[in-house]
Amino acid sequence: MSDSTAPWQDRSHDVRDVDALRGLYGWPGETSTSKESDHIHPLYRPYIEAAPLAVLATRGPHGLDTSPRGDRPGFVQVADAHTLLLPDRRGNNRIDSLRNVLHDPAVALLFLIPGVGEALRVNGLARISSAPTLLQRFEVDGKLPRSVLVIEVKLVFFQCARAIKRSGLWDATVQIDRSRLPSPGQILQTLSGSIDGTAYDAELQERQQQTLY
Repeated sequence: MSDSTAPWQDRSHDVRDVDALRGLYGWPGETSTSKESDHIHPLYRPYIEAAPLAVLATRGPHGLDTSPRGDRPGFVQVADAHTLLLPDRRGNNRIDSLRNVLHDPAVALLFLIPGVGEALRVNGLARISSAPTLLQRFEVDGKLPRSVLVIEVKLVFFQCARAIKRSGLWDATVQIDRSRLPSPGQILQTLSGSIDGTAYDAELQERQQQTLY
């Protein structure tokens, strides 16, 4: 690598196989492997029922996607030890995750609980249902989700708290003022060239509150 080459452009130290990875990291300890379950264990169920936020990962013909899914704690229902039900609440109608599921049913979920360092990871296979009786299970304020993901659970385990501790995610003293970041309106106006960003921001909070469901 020449002195003028940025470190991330140097590929001479790229890791290209599992053996090389193991040389860097070694092998996981017993506590990292024994926590795995092929179903929603009774000790894992409370994590799902307490979580108001989950990140859904999917894979489609154009690559990977992650999407935050949030609602009141317990919004993801445990139908049985091998099945989770995830309602698709009102959003932007891009349906990136749902289109991906149609292409590849493999999904992953990361459940986060405010104030708790550990997260819960779930891998499984999903299908999209619009069965009326299923939608009715998730009615809020007289409004139904458009569809529900029925997820066949394949693997469940908890993620240790190191990442949450390092990030200070739940530490109120490190929260930043929203005004330090570009607003949605500023971003949309710049990227679209046609949207009135000031008007968009002025209406955003009220519009979102009125269209949560």
